[in-house]
Amino acid sequence: MLPESWQRVLGEELEKPYFKELTEFVEEERARGPVYPPREEVFAALDATPYDRVKVLVLGQDPYHGEGQGHGLAFSVRPGVRVPPSLRNIYKELQADLGCPVPDNGYLMPWAEQGVLLLNAVLTVRAGEANSHKGKGWEKFTDAVIRAVADRPDPAVFVLWGNYAKKKLPLIDTERHVVVEGAHPSPLSAKKFFGSRPFSRIDEAIAAQGHTPIDWCIPHLGS
Repeated sequence: MLPESWQRVLGEELEKPYFKELTEFVEEERARGPVYPPREEVFAALDATPYDRVKVLVLGQDPYHGEGQGHGLAFSVRPGVRVPPSLRNIYKELQADLGCPVPDNGYLMPWAEQGVLLLNAVLTVRAGEANSHKGKGWEKFTDAVIRAVADRPDPAVFVLWGNYAKKKLPLIDTERHVVVEGAHPSPLSAKKFFGSRPFSRIDEAIAAQGHTPIDWCIPHLGS
């Protein structure tokens, strides 16, 4: 179920026909084979970052489709799981931008707990098949999440990496909120991503909005 802080602004979405059809589809998929993340982690991003604490919304596409990878936060993997290529590139740019040491893990919960909503546009995926749950209804729900943040009186920073994410720009009031756009950090577009300095740009915008900047440096977990 939705966390309480989001229930107030998104509860009606769960009663709409598309969401009931989506729920049935995902349950049928789970009956056939592995679907990631597990049921209890589908709304993990919303659980980790309450509605009234969102400073930054980073939009991903869909969960990692390997076993044990996705746990409900965009770009993040569980401790002990190998850091995926896109996140490795994010870490490289983070080091170049702010000097943060490259961590030994891909667990981005420290960002989420500071108000960075790590939202995927699609919240589930069939094991081994990227984008397998695309177009089944999740996009309608996550568009509602984006609109809910954009409708708040308190401004936020929206991070749209890649053409897929940039399509969500019409959902955001750019007069009240700041949008940081750039190339996607995947290996296919990393050359354009490197040097874009998104983290310092985000923190500059956060400070101008009267919020405390994010501590982007992910701590080492050790062996």
